[in-house]
Amino acid sequence: MLGVQNWYHIFPKNTGLSLYIWIIFCVLPFYFIFRSTSLIEIGIGIGLTLIFFAVYWITFSSRGKLVYVGISVEFLINIAMIILFGYVYFALFTAFFIGNIKRKSGFITIYVIHLVTTVLAILVAFLLNYSLIVGQSPFLVMTVLGIILIPINRYNRLKQEELEGKLEDANRKIARLAIIEERNRIARDLHDTLGQKLSMIGLKSELSGKLIDKDSLAAKKEMEDIQKTARQALKEVREMVSEMRSVKITDEIEHVKQLLHVAQIKHKVKVELNEESIPLFIENVLSMCLKEAVTNVVKHSQATFCNILIKEDPEQFLMAIKDDGSGAEGSIVYGNGLKGMKERLEFVNGDVDVNVQQNGLLLSVTIPKVIKQLGEGSH
Repeated sequence: MLGVQNWYHIFPKNTGLSLYIWIIFCVLPFYFIFRSTSLIEIGIGIGLTLIFFAVYWITFSSRGKLVYVGISVEFLINIAMIILFGYVYFALFTAFFIGNIKRKSGFITIYVIHLVTTVLAILVAFLLNYSLIVGQSPFLVMTVLGIILIPINRYNRLKQEELEGKLEDANRKIARLAIIEERNRIARDLHDTLGQKLSMIGLKSELSGKLIDKDSLAAKKEMEDIQKTARQALKEVREMVSEMRSVKITDEIEHVKQLLHVAQIKHKVKVELNEESIPLFIENVLSMCLKEAVTNVVKHSQATFCNILIKEDPEQFLMAIKDDGSGAEGSIVYGNGLKGMKERLEFVNGDVDVNVQQNGLLLSVTIPKVIKQLGEGSH
């Protein structure tokens, strides 16, 4: 299975030519070969073509010395095919191969050798068979441009992917460290919040047990202290849990900006909101809805631009996410993301509306301000 996948991926990508063009390049050498009248030349041509593709396939995903051995064989076959048959397009396959070389010195050396040998082979073929070379001169110019640009483009792309991979690994490590730090912080908070108070409850419980027969009033006072301490501990735990669960809208806005940037979706974010006065519960719901909506844009919309508006009216909070994508063509399907959004909004009497428009999709979230009184009363 791996060999099949590698065979498919050896066709050059991001060169402006489709897979079918490269398949034609694989078939073309036989057209050039069979133009020859000599059976010996035809046999040599077929043999060189089969050897080229065998070496190319075997060494495409290889590393180390085998790569340079394979490229050397490809150089020789490329030169022979140009001079004998005027077939230059193996040079494009080799150019793509060269772009896979990671070492900068090796890449530059092989790149220069390939360019020079191909140009020299074309000049020799021109002197030996003028009419054959002149007849395909426009394609020769395109081939030379290809062997100049394809390796550089491929090399830079692989370097970029490598850097992006390292950045992703670094982000994962940072995320793991952040989780560890958060766990440590929670452990410290629990120790400071519950540790001392539970110790106090234990001591006072033991003391009240000793006093209950000797001094009932003192024992009763200790029991009252235990109740107060327990209520205070419960209050502090609830506050800590509430703080951990809260999602600040400003933090979520920065997160979705980064998400859109990574997805190469241009965006505009406008916030007209008094973040100090918004109830914590509503802020959490808005943040979660924003995250879910932008995630859907990135995954499904195929958009190039996303406009986000979050504002506060006298009667309601409004959030609108508009994209110019085509991922929502047809009827709206309420998947788990939109269903979860609707369920969260039900707790705050909010609503979500999704409209497919001619140039994209508009998702609107509204939360009435009447919930604000309840939110303030619950603090």
